[in-house]
Amino acid sequence: MVASSSWATGLIQNGAFAFAASFGRPEYMQALMAGQGVAGVLPPIAQVITVLAVPEKDAGAEDDGRSLSSSAFVYFLAAVAVSVSALVAFIPLVRRHNHIVETRMVEHMAESLTSVEEAERAARKVVSPLRLLKKLHWLAGAIFMCFAVAMFFPVFTTKILSVRYPGDEKSPAGSLFRPAAFIPLAFFAWNLGDLSGRMATILPFSLRHRPAALFAVSLARMGFLPLYLLCNIGGRGAAVSSDFFYLVIVQFLFGLTNGWLGSSCMMAAGEWVEEGEREATGGFMGLCLVAGLTTGSLLSFTVGGI
Repeated sequence: MVASSSWATGLIQNGAFAFAASFGRPEYMQALMAGQGVAGVLPPIAQVITVLAVPEKDAGAEDDGRSLSSSAFVYFLAAVAVSVSALVAFIPLVRRHNHIVETRMVEHMAESLTSVEEAERAARKVVSPLRLLKKLHWLAGAIFMCFAVAMFFPVFTTKILSVRYPGDEKSPAGSLFRPAAFIPLAFFAWNLGDLSGRMATILPFSLRHRPAALFAVSLARMGFLPLYLLCNIGGRGAAVSSDFFYLVIVQFLFGLTNGWLGSSCMMAAGEWVEEGEREATGGFMGLCLVAGLTTGSLLSFTVGGI
């Protein structure tokens, strides 16, 4: 079931990247990346609110099981509602895409083409991944490194505790600083930074026209990883005894650079290829993104025992 879900997610995500790239509008790709950022923000903040709103109980595992089942069911219904809304909103985009294909057919193709499907096949150029890699090697490398490095943060986040926990008898740690709430709060800080970075790409400052600089930024982001070692890993003490340092300087800024860099690479890719190659470029960049996630997931096992 997990493999099937991942397979379907990959198809939808890669198709969405290819479809958005075909319009040749960077802001469409930015909106797609921002939507993914929103999906990362909602679950951790909901978990934090749930932990703070519901007092600890000694009712046993049966009540906990019912609570988890109810939460999962509500989350599933919310996901279904969002999916249906997105599907309805997608219909006008398909019609617009078909209109664009017909316009290109009139301008660039022979008048003998009689259908949108034939025009679409003619308007698309068959491009090999190797050809795209030659054109987009800096951007492909940057998006790969961006998400490969990002996959280390969940390993550290689940192990780092608040410097205020557990406190002492006179001043015990508050509910927010207990692991059940503090760890989701740390995930929220990273994802909030990620979303902010994705939204920041609409600002005038951009490195989209300097792909080599984007690749350099992707390498520089590895400097965030040693900062986690300064935090309170496993409650063993922190070199920098500050939750602000961990949540803002490490988590938020790490997420901010991830969102900004990833969105910048995806938005820039369509500007470095020919018009007929844009759709294939969207799928290719999506493939590089997933390859980075996969590689980062495997490499993150190297720090699992820290």
